[in-house]
Amino acid sequence: MDSTLVTMLLEGTKDTLYMTLVSTLFGYVLGLPLGIILTITDKDGITPNAGIYKILDVLVNLLRSIPFLILLILVIPLTRFLVGKSYGSTATIVPLVIAAAPFIARMVESSLKEVDKGVIEAATSMGASTWTIITKVLLAEAKTSLLVGVTIVLGTILGYSAMAGAVGGGGLGDIAIRYGYYRYQTDIMIVTIVILVILVQILQGIGMMISKKLDHRRV
Repeated sequence: MDSTLVTMLLEGTKDTLYMTLVSTLFGYVLGLPLGIILTITDKDGITPNAGIYKILDVLVNLLRSIPFLILLILVIPLTRFLVGKSYGSTATIVPLVIAAAPFIARMVESSLKEVDKGVIEAATSMGASTWTIITKVLLAEAKTSLLVGVTIVLGTILGYSAMAGAVGGGGLGDIAIRYGYYRYQTDIMIVTIVILVILVQILQGIGMMISKKLDHRRV
């Protein structure tokens, strides 16, 4: 493997990590509050609101039902408006965030609904405000589950970023498509796959290690 190829793979790995981490960050900026609202406005939530829950529930389900490759194409006008172009690693962050946010919202909702209702009722009986219950009870009690969710989200977005290579999204997926598929260089395809698998294992390993430590503190 020559130095040019090594440099290209390192650059592709950097771009893939950039897309994955930045998209996850912005995905949580949108998805975390959305998941919280879904939790508290549900019929069994602390502030039930059927109207708000139904609207958000339909929106999340709608966005999650769109295949990522189709979503990439659908949001090209928005991507071009926000970034100035529709290709490359930075441009790919836009559809990645749109795809990640509803997925994150469901992950957050699932984690928060695992919190013992007795703890929530105790906080409510002591006069705790909605904001206090959200921050001091729901998020605090579900922190381990939420962190496990982050590791799952990272792996999912990493996979999406690789798919974006089919339309010039940059990163390892782009290298695999351009060289491994169009030029029939199977060795490059295999190397990119191995790197992607390693990245997923590292990210999930770090996440699970941290979650175990947090869970140990609670015991």
